Amino acid sequence: MKLRQIDQATLKGKKVLVRVDFNVPLKDGKITDNTRITAHKETIELLIKNSAKVALVTHLGRPKGESVDSLSTKQLISEVEAQFGMKVIFARDLDEISGKMESLEPGELLLIENIRFYPEEKKNDRDFAKKLAIPFDIFVMDAFSAAHRAHASTDAVQHELPSFAGLLLKKEIEMLGKVKKDPEKPFVIILGGAKVSDKIGVIESLLEKADSILIGGGMAFTFLKASGLETGTSLVEEESLNFAVEMLGKARSSGVSIVLPEDVKIGTGPEDKEGITVKAVSIPEDKMGLDIGPETVELFKKTIKGSRTVLWNGPLGVFENPVFAEGTKEIAAYIAERTDNKELFSVIGGGDSAAAVKKFKYETRMSHVSTGGGASLEFFEKEILPGVEPLSVDE
Repeated sequence: MKLRQIDQATLKGKKVLVRVDFNVPLKDGKITDNTRITAHKETIELLIKNSAKVALVTHLGRPKGESVDSLSTKQLISEVEAQFGMKVIFARDLDEISGKMESLEPGELLLIENIRFYPEEKKNDRDFAKKLAIPFDIFVMDAFSAAHRAHASTDAVQHELPSFAGLLLKKEIEMLGKVKKDPEKPFVIILGGAKVSDKIGVIESLLEKADSILIGGGMAFTFLKASGLETGTSLVEEESLNFAVEMLGKARSSGVSIVLPEDVKIGTGPEDKEGITVKAVSIPEDKMGLDIGPETVELFKKTIKGSRTVLWNGPLGVFENPVFAEGTKEIAAYIAERTDNKELFSVIGGGDSAAAVKKFKYETRMSHVSTGGGASLEFFEKEILPGVEPLSVDE
């Protein structure tokens, strides 16, 4: 997929609106993870270097079209200033943007209030997008993690301004595109997280390209139950059991190996202070599986060892609790090691899998860690994302 690039635009003196994703986690008004802010650094620095006047627009949380003080982007100002080394001017509403862009000085950025305070944003309202676009000459789409949403600030605004892909968006499309179009084989997909239903599209779209699919996390128990095993109180999506049965059969007929846990670490709940390891065929009726066991870790490693490409989406256990984090941590370490040795091209989906890899400090050792959880899933499911489609050009 070829996209219109920033370097195809004349930037000097231009007023540029950049759609970023600064939807960072907050606790008591403090940012607990600034990854999504720092991810846009290259794009913003390139624009500033080329003497553009830059305004940043983002959403934060789910205000449902209303103004919510706890979700104001104003609380991001100090972190943005620290990361970009520039003074941040704040626009409380759309009517303030024109005047503040006119008076913006070198060394200053404009940050716009949470765009989801406006109900027109999620409606992809064209008139709202026109109003948003009026003060600007150019639009840069850099928020891959919001590109699966057809909203006014990701889609409609691109029909009002000359639009270009930011460097983060370009990198995401290139790296994920390698896996989607022509992964070097053997190709292994690792799927985890809670729900099978979240991964149905990925499984269906990539099943025939994969050599092996390793399944852990909560979703493994739906597949184990579909295989005829008892799963105790483990998370099982009853509505996805038929899909799991169908996929197990389709994989067998396609020569794709679906690898399920042989042993699991169990407890009474995710907050337990200790767990015990049992065979997957022997989960007690009053216990739930909360991590893959050591035999499964070795089985997964054995499969990964022969691969050239790995796509991983979803943790393999309740990694937030150290008691049930070992499976996710060990697999992350092994993938990082093989990536370091140039034996593997490794792509980590966003969301919890990216959070897990960062928690264990392996994020810089992967080929690519996506900033988009839902967006990365939909990228593999769909032909093209709505926030990317207006940027595509004939190759």
